[in-house]
Amino acid sequence: MEHFIVDLSVILVGAAALSYAAVLLKQPVILAYIVCGVLAGPWGFKFIERMELIDAISHLGIALLLFLAGLALPPQKLLKLFRESTLVTLGTSAISFLIGCTIAMAFGFAAIDAVCIGLALMFSSTILTVKLLPTTNLHHGKMGAACIGVLILQDLIAIGVLVFIRCLAGDDGVLLHFTLLNIKLAFFIIGLIFIEQFILRKILWRIERLHEAVFILGLAWCFGVALISNSLGLFYETGAFFAGVAMARHPIALYIYENFKPIRDFFLVLFFFTLGARLNIGILPEIFWPTAVLAIVFMRVKPWLFRKFFMMTGEVKEFSAEAGLRLGSFSEFSLLVVILASETGSISLQASQLVQWVTILSFVIFSYLVVMNYQTPIGTSERLNKE
Repeated sequence: MEHFIVDLSVILVGAAALSYAAVLLKQPVILAYIVCGVLAGPWGFKFIERMELIDAISHLGIALLLFLAGLALPPQKLLKLFRESTLVTLGTSAISFLIGCTIAMAFGFAAIDAVCIGLALMFSSTILTVKLLPTTNLHHGKMGAACIGVLILQDLIAIGVLVFIRCLAGDDGVLLHFTLLNIKLAFFIIGLIFIEQFILRKILWRIERLHEAVFILGLAWCFGVALISNSLGLFYETGAFFAGVAMARHPIALYIYENFKPIRDFFLVLFFFTLGARLNIGILPEIFWPTAVLAIVFMRVKPWLFRKFFMMTGEVKEFSAEAGLRLGSFSEFSLLVVILASETGSISLQASQLVQWVTILSFVIFSYLVVMNYQTPIGTSERLNKE
């Protein structure tokens, strides 16, 4: 416990100092948290070498972020988003997989490594996209609705990918497992809506004047549902998101969202720190060229793909270009895919680190591009700074 307190103190002091420097230099503060992880982590100056507990806690930030995203999406709106986002999501994901897989094989990676790399690079970052969307746009704007629709569909695809990765470890009955998983998800969502309608809603009406009670109940609902979801094999993130969707049917959802933002930001500092701390600098010379090529190719191609597919659905060029840039970075699910593949022995160390380096580079590059060109809560000028 004492080690954890010391580690947490190092993270917060380092993140505070570097974020202050980032503000003075008009740089995205997210980069400060990643740099803090690189410097203080096990591959840097080794101020922190035991990452397991901090890594686990940081994932609470992902769950909380998806819960808050769900709070802005009542079921009727969510279904509409799915209908509008299917072509964009499936098209960009399929082409991204082919590009990632092809480049990996061209650099001599084994077929199984190439498949895992392609699968990992299919997704866009929910954390970065939502973090860089102004609050009004996230809740009420067309841009927020379009991005969230794509991201949630990608998250559902990611669940299937994680099941497939487990299949690579040699488990039998993968098709049956996947079918049962979808059945569980359907009943899980129906059960959440039923509980919200007949139990949670009545509790909220009784305690809505007691802000502390509403705050604790919201946290309990988010993480309790996430825990149940994970026990069913649906992962914490899926449960947290649909917990938010179910609660979004209640008028108090917006109040909960606003009050959860500070605690969400605290957990996200830990998440971005762990991203930087995971990077193995020593292995970089071995994977430098595939990392550079993948980063450059996807930096150019992925926003272009989103722009083209959004335009195919009838969106104007300016809107499509902005959506493409906001959705350009790789995802936290990219990291989950290679971590699971590493744990099951399905992917080499070089392939795993390749995905992690490319993902981190995409976070850095696209956070710069979005912050410098579009309105965000951390804009570099008054014109671009919008909550």
